[in-house]
Amino acid sequence: MSPFKIFFFTALLVAAFSLSSADFNQDVNVAWGNGRGKILNNGQLLTLSLDRSSGSGFQSKTEYLFGKIDMQIKLVPGNSAGTVTTFYLKSEGSTWDEIDFEFLGNMSGDPYTLHTNVYTQGKGDKEQQFYLWFDPTANFHTYSILWNPQRIILTVDGTPIREFKNSESIGVLFPKNKPMRMYASLWNADDWATRGGLVKTDWSKAPFMASYRNIKIDGCVHANGRSSCSSASNWYTQEMDSTSQARLRWVQKNYMIYNYCTDHKRFPQGIPRECTTSS
Repeated sequence: MSPFKIFFFTALLVAAFSLSSADFNQDVNVAWGNGRGKILNNGQLLTLSLDRSSGSGFQSKTEYLFGKIDMQIKLVPGNSAGTVTTFYLKSEGSTWDEIDFEFLGNMSGDPYTLHTNVYTQGKGDKEQQFYLWFDPTANFHTYSILWNPQRIILTVDGTPIREFKNSESIGVLFPKNKPMRMYASLWNADDWATRGGLVKTDWSKAPFMASYRNIKIDGCVHANGRSSCSSASNWYTQEMDSTSQARLRWVQKNYMIYNYCTDHKRFPQGIPRECTTSS
């Protein structure tokens, strides 16, 4: 075998090992839940549970100022009405920044609602909601947040569902100055999560459980007031090519169920400025 082939084969092995060896013990802390959050299988799996007393959650050990984070999640099966499973980035303080994936449960047989939002300096109101094109409770699926100085791209199994561009040039706030930590949680929100709170959590089905695996964080680590990025981080300048844009349009045409940019009743004085470009 030629030296190049040996190198290429070795690189493939290293890549495969890196993908499969994501270790929750190294990357996160179970932050709350009094034992309801569990790291299992030598760090390869993390489960969160919810009962009438409490939900549970975990968070990254490190803060990041820009990054790309992938997480495989299998959502609460069956009657998940009233429950919310989350995966998001958030900064500290009362004027926080935040990038959200929230999965709103529903009655058995009805689809989950994937709720997304972007906050800057404590201001959100940029909701987009989607149905998924698969059963998110049957298997693990990969949900990704790409956050760089120019844009935020949310993807599901590699398919973009949302792009929020940096539109500071037209006076729109964009999260770029505050380091954020990765969080995930499972909690009860039956006052609003399912049909606006009309459908309540059926506690006879508790405990509810969501599972996480294959966490992959490639971010600019922020510590002691400074951020350090790998020079090989191609996500830092990543844009959406024509294929990605076409897939985004497909998702938004067929699976988007709410878009703040088209909610004229909510914004009678005119839709937000960023909606004239992309959000």
